[in-house]
Amino acid sequence: MQRLTLALTLLALAAPIAAQPSSLADPAPVQPISETDSSAPGVLSLSLEEAIQIALERNYAVRTAALDVATARAQVREAWGQVLPSADVASSYTRNLVQANPFAGSDAGGLFDGLNAISWLAFNEDARTDEDPSTEPITLGEFRQRQQEGFDNAGIVIDDGGNPFGVDNQFQSTLSISQTLYNGSAFAAIKGARSLKDINQAALTQQQQQAIDQTRQLYYGALLAQEQVGVVQASVGRTQETLGETARRVAQGVLPKFERLTAEVEVSNQQTQLIEVQNAAALAKNNLMFALGLPVNQPVALVGDLGLPNDLFLDTVSLDDAIATALERRPDLEQARLAIQLQKVNRDITKSQYFPNLSAFANLSYIGNVPDNRTSVIQGADPDDPFAVTTNTSGFFDDSYWNPNVAVGVQLSWNLFNGFQTSYRVQQNTIEVQKAEIALEQGVQAAVLEVEQALRNLASSRQRIAGQQQTVETAQVAYEFASQRLTTGMATQIDVRLASTQLDQAQLGYLQAVYDYLVARSALQKAIGVVLPEPIGTSDVTLTSAQ
Repeated sequence: MQRLTLALTLLALAAPIAAQPSSLADPAPVQPISETDSSAPGVLSLSLEEAIQIALERNYAVRTAALDVATARAQVREAWGQVLPSADVASSYTRNLVQANPFAGSDAGGLFDGLNAISWLAFNEDARTDEDPSTEPITLGEFRQRQQEGFDNAGIVIDDGGNPFGVDNQFQSTLSISQTLYNGSAFAAIKGARSLKDINQAALTQQQQQAIDQTRQLYYGALLAQEQVGVVQASVGRTQETLGETARRVAQGVLPKFERLTAEVEVSNQQTQLIEVQNAAALAKNNLMFALGLPVNQPVALVGDLGLPNDLFLDTVSLDDAIATALERRPDLEQARLAIQLQKVNRDITKSQYFPNLSAFANLSYIGNVPDNRTSVIQGADPDDPFAVTTNTSGFFDDSYWNPNVAVGVQLSWNLFNGFQTSYRVQQNTIEVQKAEIALEQGVQAAVLEVEQALRNLASSRQRIAGQQQTVETAQVAYEFASQRLTTGMATQIDVRLASTQLDQAQLGYLQAVYDYLVARSALQKAIGVVLPEPIGTSDVTLTSAQ
């Protein structure tokens, strides 16, 4: 019944072809599409270990995670800056264009007008106490007149309209230094920044392990696709040999023309399948290059074949040992534990608001008040003439205009009551700690589940390999037996094609089993948090291609 169904199917496919002339009557042999030649110019020869190293350097997610670690390191240094000394420098210049009278509106405003009266009283007091009888007190009017004559003789013009308390130019430069003596929030922030750095470091490790696992899967997938091309090419070659034998026997009149037509259809179908698997192999390589962070159009030749590694020690790992290793080494669980610590640090930062902040400071200032008119009038310079005056002009940086100022002290700030806001924030932080603990518990159970599943997948794929290897050997013998029977006329073309198809399926099944084993092995390493790169294609158990 199986032969009858296959014969009817091939007849239906061959009917439209037989109705018109076809070049398939004498087909040209399909040229096998060879693997990319690693010695060709511009071709990248790539082994699995080299692919992993490139992924650790070039993978986009790994590079991003590495930058997160660098950012966290900078945040730690930034947090330390809160407890290191702080120094600020400030400078200013002020030009007073219009200066107000500071005593305007008060009785002190008449002080300026009474200054000459004070000088007159002092002159008369000196005159009365002078031993020279010719020195006599004078009136205020005469005093002002003689004083003005002294100014006129010296060529000095006194402008009484100005503000004697105003300064035209004001300069100020200040250096302020402060040092934190106690700040609970700043000290807790340093711990938090360290925890965040450790979390990002664990995230980088996890991303690296994921990149290794992803690279392995894609590399194995590319090798699988490459091996599948070889299987289909061998299948096309066998079918072409059968077609040649069938065409010869049809020409001799031993077989009907129908046998040749069905063989031609089979070759055509397999040629289409070959194109499909070749495209799939090219796409698998492109996906691998993209994961490695390399140009996807880079020609690449994969080193090695899809075989089992010599080191099969992971097959003997017990469940308890695998789980214990996972709980200790998995970076995602480390992140969860560090997340709890980080939430506790956030709670400590909130609690620090219960305590005061204490700091010391020192302010050093240099102040300059420099008038435009730096000429001073000196009266009484001549002992024989009390109304003789002279002038003196000071420099811009004269010590009388520039003065330093130094101040040191300590500062204490303490919030005594803020409406219980701090206590409620502490409660919220405690809840976040509890949520982080729940996340860790969930992560532990998820890790246990992943390890158990990875071990089951590894054992299942290993058993499938043994069965598929035996199936390949049996299918190979069946195909050779069918081919021999065909040459003696004891088997039909359908028998040979059926045996060839079964051989193809067995070979592809074996390759898929090996691929599944390698992927399961990599998944187990990622599940337990210990990535161990190993060479591929080193086992004595390899696929035997039928020719």
